[in-house]
Amino acid sequence: MKEVLLGRTGLRVNKDGFGALPVQRTSKADAVVLLRRALDGGINFFDTARAYTDSEEKLGDAIGGRRNDFFLASKTKAIKGEDFLKDLETSLKNLKTSHIDIYQFHNPPFCPKPGDGTGLYEAALKVREQGKIRFIGITNHRLAVAREAIDSGLYDTLQFPFNYLSDEKEQAMVRYCEEKNMGFICMKALSGGLITDVAASRAWLADFKGAVPIWGIQRESELDALFAAQRENAVLSAEQRRRIEADRAELAGNFCRACDYCQPCPAGIKISTCARMFLLLRRSPPAQFLTEKFKKEMDKIEDCIHCNHCKDNCPYGLDTPTLLEKNLADYRKFSAEFPV
Repeated sequence: MKEVLLGRTGLRVNKDGFGALPVQRTSKADAVVLLRRALDGGINFFDTARAYTDSEEKLGDAIGGRRNDFFLASKTKAIKGEDFLKDLETSLKNLKTSHIDIYQFHNPPFCPKPGDGTGLYEAALKVREQGKIRFIGITNHRLAVAREAIDSGLYDTLQFPFNYLSDEKEQAMVRYCEEKNMGFICMKALSGGLITDVAASRAWLADFKGAVPIWGIQRESELDALFAAQRENAVLSAEQRRRIEADRAELAGNFCRACDYCQPCPAGIKISTCARMFLLLRRSPPAQFLTEKFKKEMDKIEDCIHCNHCKDNCPYGLDTPTLLEKNLADYRKFSAEFPV
């Protein structure tokens, strides 16, 4: 497997990392099998977070005993130094390890710095000196915060959504990370499931030599697809280029990236699913979304109280309530025309 240097960390990781957010949706037994298969298959970089319910625990149970075989990243959503320290201790316990290679601030609305009054960066420095973490990272969905983090020189890694739907500003940001010798961890390489060709996505990302995608994997079939893509030519084929251009034409602009920073919804609407339903119906076998279960979820859109929590918290500036209404109208029309 191809390995890359993750910026100034000096960590030589597999080009394909494992994003462990989805394993929170699997049973512990299935997660153990999946994670061990990934490690045995050559993946040596795993990314999780305190916010991913039991993901850390499953990682610890599955591969904690093989700590020298892989690099580990986790995250904290703490906004105060004392909470940062508590989260780290919980992460270490869950992951069954004495240290985490990269500990990241999890999508803060600002760039933590020394002396900013939160105590966050000072706490990170303290535990780094104690050997509990090796490197300090930050994740974000906001381009301005990401650029500030790069410019600050305070961070060893940046994690940001990046795939072939990313615009020129985002691509320039990744190149800027390379210039600054800052490790770049790429989340949302499949844009929350809207990109369906893993091989094409990998081949496109290969042009960004320092970028390490963390593939969100929930099933063995998804891991098999990744391993199959690794065996293919990393150079984009003519057919893959056509598919990428078609995807860009269809998906450019006003679509939900499924980052879930609009949650929780007071009305109980599953926004990242409902606001993408127009695309899910057309980019996946539609029958799975035309069930009574999904009909009930879509009907909840009518319960929207227009509090604008989703709109105010969308890092991409989407008018989410309007997007939801459009998806509901389309869903009902589609359901009538294509009954299951």
